[in-house]
Amino acid sequence: MAGHSKWKNIQHRKNRQDAAKSKLFAKLAKEIYVAALKGDKTPSNNQRLRLAITKARAYNMPNSNIERIIKKAAGGNDSTAYENIIYEGYGPDGIAVMVETLTSNRNRTAADIRHFFHKYGGNMGQEGCVSWLFKKRGVLCINKKEAEEKTENVEEFFFQLLEKGMEDFEETEEEYEIVTLQENFEIVKEQLEKKEISLKEALITYIPLNKVTVKKENEETTLKLLSALEDYDDTQNLVTNAVFT
Repeated sequence: MAGHSKWKNIQHRKNRQDAAKSKLFAKLAKEIYVAALKGDKTPSNNQRLRLAITKARAYNMPNSNIERIIKKAAGGNDSTAYENIIYEGYGPDGIAVMVETLTSNRNRTAADIRHFFHKYGGNMGQEGCVSWLFKKRGVLCINKKEAEEKTENVEEFFFQLLEKGMEDFEETEEEYEIVTLQENFEIVKEQLEKKEISLKEALITYIPLNKVTVKKENEETTLKLLSALEDYDDTQNLVTNAVFT
């Protein structure tokens, strides 16, 4: 199964609570801007831009804001050079952590990420030190109640998604988390949109191949590490193989 964890649930609730805050909106805006700046300004021709817009809408960013950001990118007046860099490392109990960032200053970001790892009992490693513990997949999160309301038979619908390229799914109390191969992501996403099922999350990310259970005595420090990395201004996404009991 895809595998939710205590961190996944804590992270999700925290993001929802912070959805109206400017810090989160700034991260979403930066991703939309860079996606539009580096690619086609039309979402249908730019997968990265489509994903950024989907995520922004999931957190209730107004369409007017999104359109304004794309227009700014089209103007091309900003000379800031942004880079997508993934930092890898280990936390308490040897958990693996990958931090996907979007930065205009790689030296600053590397120093800050290294500081967070060191402060909370971890170590930042070299490129590739933990990425082999993950697989890259598409992830689509939908509201469980809405999915059941908009499909005549949700089990039959999931069988149809399997035929369209869904690899796996996880059921929680409120959500279905659907996992796809990268090449099938858009196809499965389209099937959900045909049913008019809103997407709470839609992204290409990393799924852990195996989980590592965090010891009770290390839970507080580990959560502080993950929260510090997640809250960092340049962080766009964070994944870990940590499991909390």
